[in-house]
Amino acid sequence: MSTLAVISAGLGQPSSTRLLADRLAAATAEALSGGPGPGVAVETVELRDHAHAMVDATLTGFPSGPFRAAVETVANADGLIAVTPVFNASYSGLFKTFFDVLDRDSLEGRPVLLGATGGTARHSLAIDFAMRPLLAYLRAAVVPTAVYAASEDWGAAESALPDRITRAGAELAALMQARPAPAKADPYENPVPFEDLLSTSSR
Repeated sequence: MSTLAVISAGLGQPSSTRLLADRLAAATAEALSGGPGPGVAVETVELRDHAHAMVDATLTGFPSGPFRAAVETVANADGLIAVTPVFNASYSGLFKTFFDVLDRDSLEGRPVLLGATGGTARHSLAIDFAMRPLLAYLRAAVVPTAVYAASEDWGAAESALPDRITRAGAELAALMQARPAPAKADPYENPVPFEDLLSTSSR
């Protein structure tokens, strides 16, 4: 079973950021298995629930408690959807703090779909000049299509948003399916010689 982690950096509850994240996850799941089912497990991380723990982790260098579980969810997923609101023409501080806490190599080669929300379409370029460079630095495999949703996109009769969500989800699903499964280390591949065990036990 594939696992899909979804990061939502929305501040409100409910939020348009979470709404976009859920729609992108549904589109990806549909492309992977015809809908949520045995083919894909979707796990959503609401960053607002871990805000204080993220600050603690930046100071100590170690995530703990439920936030540690959230970090492991993202690090171990087969694919990732990351969605942030846009403030002052860039991603939110909450969004950036999460990626600051992640181990630098944890997303290497990981298929990632980017999304963002904002009050006006003028902020749509934030995905390309802020989000993509961040994920490129982490060596993630970002899909070509990103999805930005302005306030006017929700509920508009002629909005291109649904088609863009479908296309982006299909691209992420294709990358996840094409990515080779990570090789599992064999704990018995390099056994300790018996004489070394004897010498250790005799000390």
